Amino acid sequence: MKITFLGTGTSQGVPVIACDCRVCRSADHRDRRLRTALLVENNDFKIAIDAGPDFRQQMLAHGVKRLDAILLTHEHKDHIGGIDDVRAFNFRTRKAVDIYCDERVRETIIREYPYVFAVDKYPGAPSMNLNTIDSNTFSVGSIDIMPVEVSHFWLPVFGFRIGEMAYITDAKSVSPESMEKLAGVRYLIINALRREAHISHLNLDEAVAIIEQISPEQAFLTHVGHQMGLFSEVEKILPRGVSLAYDGLTFECE
Repeated sequence: MKITFLGTGTSQGVPVIACDCRVCRSADHRDRRLRTALLVENNDFKIAIDAGPDFRQQMLAHGVKRLDAILLTHEHKDHIGGIDDVRAFNFRTRKAVDIYCDERVRETIIREYPYVFAVDKYPGAPSMNLNTIDSNTFSVGSIDIMPVEVSHFWLPVFGFRIGEMAYITDAKSVSPESMEKLAGVRYLIINALRREAHISHLNLDEAVAIIEQISPEQAFLTHVGHQMGLFSEVEKILPRGVSLAYDGLTFECE
């Protein structure tokens, strides 16, 4: 199974519009972050996790010509704002794209993209099948996916455990029950917005504390804001086995 970081930034991305901080002015490609998303490839089967405003750019950058499914963590615009662009895959495969999300997210998509589900559908509108999931493990093709609920301030958000890898974004806290689901994970991807505390996201110290409890072989920090600092400097202070993710980074697992 191949994992690719399509985006590792916050809702604003990095660089941030109108910001002149040294991170936003950095020439290091690892400091340039599209909105957070992940690509999971198992043989020829491809799953994206989230489809934010940079979805089109991410698909083009990585040469994705077919997408079998999209898993949605939650309904914030930086995670669903690019979902209209699945129509490119519709045109190519002549099939609807399968979307997996909980009931609350499903209702949001229907409300915000009503033309997709209209009785008299406009020609060229996207086609998608909305599959409702809950906390139970489900399968997409031959891939088993375990939802892992975390809290984004008061909003429940799904992370996903797929084989040896777990992906958690937009978390502020992880319950003991969800920590149990993460036991034995070899590769953990978890959000770390910045070094200072934040009301709805883990900061660096909080993310590292969770990583230490789970004790994966390797952890990657995603959903990183420009306040975190330069990639080259932050990497030097991270514990062994913990790295900042960056757009385009890949790794393989089972």
